[in-house]
Amino acid sequence: MPWWAWLLVALAATAVVYAAFVVWLVVVGRREDARALSTFIPDCIGLVSRLARDPRVPRARKLLLLALIGYLALPFDVVPDFIPVAGQLDDVVIVALVLRSLIRAGGEDLIRELWRGPERSLALLLRLAA
Repeated sequence: MPWWAWLLVALAATAVVYAAFVVWLVVVGRREDARALSTFIPDCIGLVSRLARDPRVPRARKLLLLALIGYLALPFDVVPDFIPVAGQLDDVVIVALVLRSLIRAGGEDLIRELWRGPERSLALLLRLAA
């Protein structure tokens, strides 16, 4: 099977597990957690795009953000995404390291100002980056 087919299978499997977990949270009555989880990735994408456009972020950090976007868009990683959990975990670690660098450069206040998602998701994001 070609590499792109494996990538599609990995993306589909990840989406199914993600959706199943969100549905499970709704079923057990944790709607707020389900909402936070379902919007976490889009909120992170919005944060990265707002950070890339913000004039207070140094140019070197913007280049780091562009490198992060490029790395996440590549079909191959340090650990391939078709490997369950570990394939996504390396992406999470790299995102956390980049956000940690941004927090150290611009401060946590900038991240808080540009975050549009739920406060609980922001707290998780800041804990991952700390």
